[in-house]
Amino acid sequence: MSKNILVIAEQRGGVVQNVTFELIGIAKELSAVTDAKVEVLLLGHDIKGEVANIVGYGADKVYVVDHENLATYLTDYYVQATVDVIKANQPNVVLIGASSIGRDLGPRVAARLNTGLTADCTKLEMKEDGSLEMTRPAFGGNLFATIVCPDTRPQMSTVRPGVMKKCDFDASHKAEVEEVAVEFAPSRIKLVEEVKECCCVEKIEDAKILVACGRGIGNPDSIARAQELARQIGGTYCSSRALVDAGIMESCRQVGQTGKTVRPDCYMAFGISGAVQHLAGMEDSDFIIAVNKDDTASIFNVADLGIVCDANKVLPLLKEEIAKIAKV
Repeated sequence: MSKNILVIAEQRGGVVQNVTFELIGIAKELSAVTDAKVEVLLLGHDIKGEVANIVGYGADKVYVVDHENLATYLTDYYVQATVDVIKANQPNVVLIGASSIGRDLGPRVAARLNTGLTADCTKLEMKEDGSLEMTRPAFGGNLFATIVCPDTRPQMSTVRPGVMKKCDFDASHKAEVEEVAVEFAPSRIKLVEEVKECCCVEKIEDAKILVACGRGIGNPDSIARAQELARQIGGTYCSSRALVDAGIMESCRQVGQTGKTVRPDCYMAFGISGAVQHLAGMEDSDFIIAVNKDDTASIFNVADLGIVCDANKVLPLLKEEIAKIAKV
């Protein structure tokens, strides 16, 4: 068993996803405690062009499994390749993004390896003896549980996208690259058709500025104003769960424990009370502006700037003021 940390890269359409670079960032922090290496497993087809990005974000070694069976995510093939690489290299820790792919892949890999898996982690800490403390929300986000895996290895964790910070890209960074051949067993699963449910071009987890809409601005006119405000200031818009459940917003724009975790430079919350599940998804934003007519709303506990007022009245005024500034 090595003391190294293995990150399972996630790629969609041949492009490595941002969560991979975030995992490399936290892996670098953890590896410094035990003087371990950060390794990355990249699975896909015609995917070698993405290796440079992975290396630039800090990987010490990259394992590449390039095969036509891996062109699109299929559980059987991805699990087999991942398990084969882990068994051959015996890492101490395995990190996977808690995306739809990671949530499918992680438990199956852990079961094959007869080890534990802590899901949806928001904090990771490494001890000098190589043990990993994995913290995740529990009981609907009302408390946090720290979990350890003392008896089996590797220690496995899925980490929510947007929670960890990636390192700065360094084009001069060097890493070892190893191509791995996997002999795939026949699979009973066949991809018949791939249908993309959401056509959103914008990814809220990558946005620097977010305008968030809550139940307090549930009318179409105010939502349209919020969307226009987001465009005015070079950001994008997102939503609390209430508007998603009501069918007003797309699920890909939901922020919170059951949605996405974001950490923009500026988060503007209009008509959001601040349920603990929502706060879990945005409280690490650099600067939070909250507008709510309830002065006891929980959102004000995390806000850097709070305005006690009806958000429906503030939105048009704010748009006008920003338009004036833009003309100056």
